[in-house]
Amino acid sequence: MCFGPSEAEKKAAKKSQKEQAEASAEARAAAEAAAREEIDRRAAAKAEDISEAISATDVRRGMQGGSGRRSLFSASGGGFLGRF
Repeated sequence: MCFGPSEAEKKAAKKSQKEQAEASAEARAAAEAAAREEIDRRAAAKAEDISEAISATDVRRGMQGGSGRRSLFSASGGGFLGRF
């Protein structure tokens, strides 16, 4: 007792630490794989949403009349620069 832990206790502690480290490494790898799958799933959903939005914009643009966005600087008549 006065001389510290015995060799058997040291080996048991070292073995326990090694097992804990391996278990935590496996858990970390599983968590990273799950996170990667979630990221991939979100990316696929986002890409699908973007493509749907682009195709919906193209359809709407075909039905609208006019020239689209107007600039306040180059608009004839009542634009921003025409006021001064």
